Amino acid sequence: MPDIHAPDGSVVQMAESPCALLKAAADLSGDHPALVMGNITLSYGRFDQAVDALAQQFYDAGANGRTIAMLLPNSIELCIALFAAQRCGAMSCTLNPDYSARELKPILEDADPVLILVTQASAAAVSHHAKQSIMGGDTNAWLSALQGQSAYAGPLPNPGAIASLQYTGGTTGRAKGVMLTHASIAANIAQREAFLPTAPEGEVIVCIMPLFHVFAVAMCLHLAVRARSTLVLLPRYRPDWLLETIAMHKVTLFPAGPTVFQSLLQYDGLDQKKLKTVTAAFSGSAPLSAATLRAWEAATGVPIYEGYGQTEAGPVLTYHSPHFPTKQGSVGPSLPLTEVEIVDLETGDTALGSGKVGEIRARGPQIMQGYRNLREETDSTLRHGWLYTGDIGRLDDAGYLFIEDRKKDLVISGGYNIYPREIDEALLSHPGVIEAAAIGVPDSYRGEVIEAFVVLKNGIGIDDIDAHSAETLVKYKRPARFFIVTELPKTTVGKIDKKSLKAARLEEMNHVA
Repeated sequence: MPDIHAPDGSVVQMAESPCALLKAAADLSGDHPALVMGNITLSYGRFDQAVDALAQQFYDAGANGRTIAMLLPNSIELCIALFAAQRCGAMSCTLNPDYSARELKPILEDADPVLILVTQASAAAVSHHAKQSIMGGDTNAWLSALQGQSAYAGPLPNPGAIASLQYTGGTTGRAKGVMLTHASIAANIAQREAFLPTAPEGEVIVCIMPLFHVFAVAMCLHLAVRARSTLVLLPRYRPDWLLETIAMHKVTLFPAGPTVFQSLLQYDGLDQKKLKTVTAAFSGSAPLSAATLRAWEAATGVPIYEGYGQTEAGPVLTYHSPHFPTKQGSVGPSLPLTEVEIVDLETGDTALGSGKVGEIRARGPQIMQGYRNLREETDSTLRHGWLYTGDIGRLDDAGYLFIEDRKKDLVISGGYNIYPREIDEALLSHPGVIEAAAIGVPDSYRGEVIEAFVVLKNGIGIDDIDAHSAETLVKYKRPARFFIVTELPKTTVGKIDKKSLKAARLEEMNHVA
């Protein structure tokens, strides 16, 4: 595998697979703490042994070349199971353990897993599927049972084989199974390391994001293994738990979604002293507003490095880095060995110059092989060697990427193109706005208009926000209507769920009509 040259001139070696990285961590740092959850700590030596033991069980169950689905919450078990599936030549498929049976049925039919790992709480949702394995909540008992098992002694997985089958939502409503190889995942780990370097055995990473999502796997689990450092797992986000954990374990790296930073800024217990060991925070999975970035760094002194990517991109394409100046509103330059271009929205064939807005396309060693059982969608997304992201953005003269919006979210009002994210940013620049979500809805005169849903601080009203929008937005971009709400709907990874917000609003409009 080729080496990657970091911006500071250092060389980052690229492994053949995440499993190879874990083996190296066990060999070089076998006694170093790898996984911590509650009062349980697992060293890299024991982590690797548990992976090999579970991999043998998977192999004996006929998992080689097949899919293993996992409906597990953040846990030491999930970390082991994810590596064990890939170790024995199976495809790991992590799914939200809170999915209903209706949501899981089409995914499991498409993935066709030979095994499904569930907890007692999620077992009922897969009861229609014949093959399942229930993993209880007693981690110590589970680890003890694995310790007595024979270890898988097969070769490390073929770098070109599919390692991960990750389901992601689509515009058609059907979840699409993204296929990533061992080599593409390992390449992305090395690319990230070049931009966000870690100290071997010197980091403590906190994981509050759900590990069924690619952001947490890439920026928490894989980051920790590459650094041969400690990953501290929390079952979910709670501000008091998080801050206590950071202080207790002397956390150095803090990956999270933007809503976590926004939530902490509103939390009365936010204490800069509890964050004194944190050297950097990493933002991803959703756009980070410039207002949140400024407020966070002013309140905590901890820099946030924001990046951009998607499941289909392995998942990371760009990132800010301590090697470069940070540009507010940007998601940074391209990772090494990655090309990002802006192309015209109509055909996607014409590359546009700096400052021009268009669809983002990318290519590099981290890009997916395609969507499982979806040839037409694969051919539409992977064209001429490029991944067409469906996102709209622009590049500046220095190669920094700025995200404007999702292509499908583009609103055309009276002939003008409006990107709802720009409206979100403008509203969030008002100090009285906690959260904001702009959507496009049908309008008989303009075709579409913008409506905005806002969560406000006490004492702030619609008149204040309307006046602010008049000062910060040209007339055609100003929301036609504002709705004050106590909270905005969120996805399982903390993104504002504009899809459900818009669906509910359209249903309400249709009912009134």
